[in-house]
Amino acid sequence: MADLIMNQKEFLHTVLPFKDRLYRIAKRLLVSADEAEDAVQEVFLKLWRGKQNIKKYRSPEAFAITMTKNYCLDRLKSKQAGNMKIVHTNYKTSENLEKKIEANDGVALVFKIMENLPEQQRMILQLRDVEEFEFAEIAKMLDSNETAIRVGLSRARKTVREQLIKKHNYGIC
Repeated sequence: MADLIMNQKEFLHTVLPFKDRLYRIAKRLLVSADEAEDAVQEVFLKLWRGKQNIKKYRSPEAFAITMTKNYCLDRLKSKQAGNMKIVHTNYKTSENLEKKIEANDGVALVFKIMENLPEQQRMILQLRDVEEFEFAEIAKMLDSNETAIRVGLSRARKTVREQLIKKHNYGIC
């Protein structure tokens, strides 16, 4: 029985590798870095309290991501979340400053468009295109099936594409 219970070193070895990924997901869903850090800490605390079950999960990372997503969505729905909104992260894309600014503007525009997507599509797009999870993993995290995930991703991408085309063709006949 003693070997089934995880000690602190094993726990940290198991959960620390995906801490940054949890933070990025929390940051995507919550308004600030502080809120995202709090969310990750809360998830880690819950994982620690249930550490005896971690070895039972096929993918502790997928379980932690699901916990993070649910915690963040609960925060967004709570009364305290009245002034919170989805935000984006800027990614470095080029050494050339002009290209870097242009790329960041493009990424910012995509993330702004993503804010208006339905919650499920926004999460699927985040998990697949930003976090690069496989369809099977996303389906498990979102308690869905792969077909629904593929359809949701397709719809999300189509909406983003149409909005980008609309934005770039504005005023052009």
